[in-house]
Amino acid sequence: MGELIAKALKDIRIVAVLPGLALVWRMLVSLDQTEVLWESICSGLSLFLLGWICFSYTHAQSRQPTRWPVSTTLYQRISLVLLVLNGYLLIYYGLRWAGLLHKEAYPPLDFIVRDARYVTFVVAYSAILWSTKYLKQMQEGYRFLVSPSGLLDQGIRERIFKAITDDRTLVVLIGLAFLWRTVISFDYTLTIGESMASGIALLIIGWFLIGYLCALAVKTRNRIALSRLVQGLAVALGTLNIYALMYYSMTWYRLVKTDGFREALAPLDSLFGDLGFFSLVLFYFTAMMVAKSLEKASADYIVPLGTRTAG
Repeated sequence: MGELIAKALKDIRIVAVLPGLALVWRMLVSLDQTEVLWESICSGLSLFLLGWICFSYTHAQSRQPTRWPVSTTLYQRISLVLLVLNGYLLIYYGLRWAGLLHKEAYPPLDFIVRDARYVTFVVAYSAILWSTKYLKQMQEGYRFLVSPSGLLDQGIRERIFKAITDDRTLVVLIGLAFLWRTVISFDYTLTIGESMASGIALLIIGWFLIGYLCALAVKTRNRIALSRLVQGLAVALGTLNIYALMYYSMTWYRLVKTDGFREALAPLDSLFGDLGFFSLVLFYFTAMMVAKSLEKASADYIVPLGTRTAG
C-alpha cells in the first residue's frame, strides 16, 4: 500500500499539480486576511500527511537490500532531511494551534509568511518525491551502471567541499551555531545585528549548497537519472532558501521599524525563533550530508556507452 501511494505521488503529473493546489488553497484562505482554526488545521494536516509519506517511503527504501551501499546512504540522509523539516512543522503548528505563537514577521505581512511557508514545503516535498524516482532507478540498475570510484581524481572544488563537509567540521559548526543562538537569546531581546548575523550565515550556507548542486548537475548531465536526482534535490533546497531569505528579510524589516532596532520578545516567540534557527541549521547540515553522498554517487555511477537512463 505504501509503495502504491509513493508511486502515485512520484507521478510527474501529480507532483506538478500539488504546488498549484497548495497555492490556490492558500489564496482562498488569505482572501479575508484572517485564518480560522479549521483552516490552519487543514493546512497543517495536509503538510504532515505529505511530509510523513515522504519520510516513510525514503526510510523504507533505505532498509531494502541492495548491492550499491551509496543508494542506501542517500535514502538515509534524505530521510534525515525530511525528519528535520517534519519536526519544524510539528513545532510550528503545535505552538500556533495552542495559541502560543503571537508574531511571525510584521503583522500586515504575517499572511505572506504563512502562505510562503505552506507553498514552499509542498514544493520541497514534491521535488524530493520526484527525485527519489531516479534514485530508485539508479539503485535497480546498479549491476550495469557502476564503475570503479573516481573520488581519487578530484579537482579543487571537490577538495574544498570535502573539507567543509567533513564530519568533524560539521559537528564544530553545528555546536558554534547552537552556542551563538543560546547566547543572544538570554535577554529575550532581538537586535537587527543579531538577526542579520544569524540570517546571513544561514543564507551563505544555503546558496553555497545550491551552487554546488547546480555544478554537480552540469557535471552529470550525460547521466540522466543521476542528473535528475541532483536537480530535484536542488529544487527542494532552492525553495527553502527562498523561504529563508523572505523570512529573514521580513524580520529585518520589522526590526528596522522598531525603536533602537531591537525588539523585546515574549518567551515563547523567542523560543520559536530559536527553534526555527536550529531547524534551519540542522536542515542545511543534513543537506550537506546528502550532497556529500551525491558526490560519491557521481564518482561511482556511469551509464554504458549508447545507453540512456531517462525518466
